[in-house]
Amino acid sequence: MKKGQVTDYKEIRGYVLAKKPDSLHMIGLMPFVRTTAFDMVSEGQNFKLWIPPKNKFVIGKNEVTTPNISQPMENIRPQNIYEALLIRRIDPKDEIAVLENGYETLHDGKGHRVLQEDYELTVIKKADSGWALERKIIFSRTDLKPHEQFIYSEDGKVATDAKYAEYKDFSGTIFPSRIQIYRPQEEYDITLNMLKVEINTPLKDEQFVLTQPAGAQVVHLDRPQSSLVLAPAPGRQE
Repeated sequence: MKKGQVTDYKEIRGYVLAKKPDSLHMIGLMPFVRTTAFDMVSEGQNFKLWIPPKNKFVIGKNEVTTPNISQPMENIRPQNIYEALLIRRIDPKDEIAVLENGYETLHDGKGHRVLQEDYELTVIKKADSGWALERKIIFSRTDLKPHEQFIYSEDGKVATDAKYAEYKDFSGTIFPSRIQIYRPQEEYDITLNMLKVEINTPLKDEQFVLTQPAGAQVVHLDRPQSSLVLAPAPGRQE
């Protein structure tokens, strides 16, 4: 994970569990020792993040209201990763999709600009105040696979820029083995390199539960910073 030019975790192994409609559990492991670097789950509108190296347990909403640029880990939301990982279908009830021809500007081996044609699927969603731009999905003309997705915030700014590359066959399912997720407003990016992908594997609800560790430093992102407290140890009453 990178914030600007600062790298918090250059490369770590981990696991990602995703379950419809919006559940995600992501665990990152420290290099070599394979202890937990972070553990994060999405619980409806809320999320929880456990960072053992900092003994910090973060609780907040899935929507980032005020990004903390100095603590990029606290800006990560499972919902943002879920939306980038699994591209949602078009909902005909409140979404309109428009397909148009487009192009992407690339550079060849000599640095010359090359225009590569593609298909662009623009998704407009019905909101309280009318219709608003929600997503744009870019498809390659050569293989008709999505290779980029833009997700927009309510004010029309790019909230997520997800790139999909190196599609591979995972037990009969074609899936990108490399997904890069960039969040420009929070100034961080995450690259997921898939070593193993299992589709339609049954997952239980308890696999998306994250329990607050005893003695952890608790941070409520929707409260003033002074609300930071220590979780009580088992059997101890506050």
